[in-house]
Amino acid sequence: MSEVVTDKSGRRIQLRRIGVLEQLRLFKALGPQLSEISAYVGLSKIAAAVTMIDDIPVPFPVNEAGVEAILERLGDDGVAAVGATMMPRTRDAVVAEAGN
Repeated sequence: MSEVVTDKSGRRIQLRRIGVLEQLRLFKALGPQLSEISAYVGLSKIAAAVTMIDDIPVPFPVNEAGVEAILERLGDDGVAAVGATMMPRTRDAVVAEAGN
């Protein structure tokens, strides 16, 4: 996924696909305790998917502070926009979009 989404604030947020290796690196960055908390991992995946905000590069987080810094930059609007893009689409949504 190399996709660009726009949040309610009008910021352009570029995303990367989070593959298996990136997930493993993210778990390592979070440590054993935080990697067990599904809500924290979910928000961390949102943070890790961001590569740029308004053409300013965002490095992959290497620790808990890095995840928090990206989430702080995104704010509620950015998290919502990225999260909506990362959610799997249902069959009904695909059919509705296709007009079938």
